[in-house]
Amino acid sequence: MRLVGIAVGMALSGVLSLSGGAQDQDAPDYEYTTKGTTIYEASNGFLAKVLVEAANLGSEDVKIAEMTFPVGYAGQGHLHGALEIFYVLEGRFGHSVNGVDGILEVGEVGIVKAGDTVTHSVHGDTPAKVLTIWVPGGEAAVSFDGLPSHPVD
Repeated sequence: MRLVGIAVGMALSGVLSLSGGAQDQDAPDYEYTTKGTTIYEASNGFLAKVLVEAANLGSEDVKIAEMTFPVGYAGQGHLHGALEIFYVLEGRFGHSVNGVDGILEVGEVGIVKAGDTVTHSVHGDTPAKVLTIWVPGGEAAVSFDGLPSHPVD
C-alpha cells in the first residue's frame, strides 16, 4: 500500500507541474533525466560511463556506471569498503569474491559487500559490459582514479 501511495503522490506531482500548479517550486537539486556525466577510458580498452553520481543526483547516496571490460581483462584483487552490485549486460564476467570463483552470464547479478575482496575478469572472446552500482557512491572513485575522462555528450 505504501508503494501505491508513493506512486499516486508522484503522479499527482506530475499533473500539478503540467497544469502550472507547481511552477513556483524551487529548482530540484538533481536531474530528472540524464545521459550520464562522465566517460573514463583506459588504454587497455576499459571504458566506464558514469550514469548517476553526486553531480546529477545531488548526493553521494549511490553511483551507477556502465562499464566495459576488454577481452582478456584480468584485474587484481581489491578490498571493498561498501556495497557493489554488478548486472551483466553483455559477455561473461569473472567475479571472484573472497576466493570463491564465479562467472556471471548475461542477466546475472554479482554482489560484493563491505569487507569482501573481489577480483574481476573477462571470459570468452567478447568484452564484458556490466551495470555497476555502488552504495554509497563514494566507493566508486577508486575505480576511476587516474583515468583520462571527458563529459558525456
